[in-house]
Amino acid sequence: MDINAARTFLEIVRTGSFVNAAANLHLTQTAVSARIRVLEQQLNRPLFIRNKTGAQLTREGQQFLRFATTLVQVWDRACQSVALPPGRELAVTVGAELSVWNPLMRHWLVWMHDECPRIAANVRVDSAPRLVEQVQNGSLDIAVVYAAQQKQGLINDLLIDEKLVFVRTTGAQGEISPETHVRVDWGEEFLAGYEAAYPELAHAGISVSHGPLALDYILAVGGSGYFRMSAVRPFIAQGLLELVPHSPVFSHSVYMVHSSKADEDVLAQIRAGLRAAARLYE
Repeated sequence: MDINAARTFLEIVRTGSFVNAAANLHLTQTAVSARIRVLEQQLNRPLFIRNKTGAQLTREGQQFLRFATTLVQVWDRACQSVALPPGRELAVTVGAELSVWNPLMRHWLVWMHDECPRIAANVRVDSAPRLVEQVQNGSLDIAVVYAAQQKQGLINDLLIDEKLVFVRTTGAQGEISPETHVRVDWGEEFLAGYEAAYPELAHAGISVSHGPLALDYILAVGGSGYFRMSAVRPFIAQGLLELVPHSPVFSHSVYMVHSSKADEDVLAQIRAGLRAAARLYE
């Protein structure tokens, strides 16, 4: 199958029409239609229903969608491995959630540069669901994510035993106020425990989905919130923040997620670097 046909198929799905896909791919609409026609002939099934508003997937098109995504990702991975730059013997692909990127993955890249100079590294930053999906379809060797992934065929290796702790601006008096509290979205498991412990803070004045941003905010204007212990430890030491007495602590550990079918030799080198980076992270 022509991989360009799969790319064209995905672009039509993304843009919703043959016309938009043709413009984005710098092709004529006739060329786009021809690629899809060949693809439909190879599959012996219709993939799109074309109408005035654009193009809609058929039932068969919906089934093909996830396979087309995998085909393109695996092909790109194969091209990367084949086209290794001079002096490199192996290519590895690692993904990480945005909140894990700095400093953990920065430390890992430096370690790879120093300890594994003959390995080419491809690093992606994305959401946990997308990273896990890429591990499952083989386009990622390892995903570094918060929370273990309970999915068939995946193995979770604990990397960092992280804790979420409740802190406030040093010297704050009295009860925690919803007006100055920052509600940080650390995932469903955390939110369930947090809301059970502090129902009065469910409607805080500020809600933020990214922990580092929320921490910068309370350091600038004051307030309280739950944050990773490793992130707030230096500010506690400087006297800028303090732990809220008698507050519950929640687990927010980091895991290396990989396929049970992955190459163990490749994984060993990636994991060694990640564990070295984790020691600096802590």
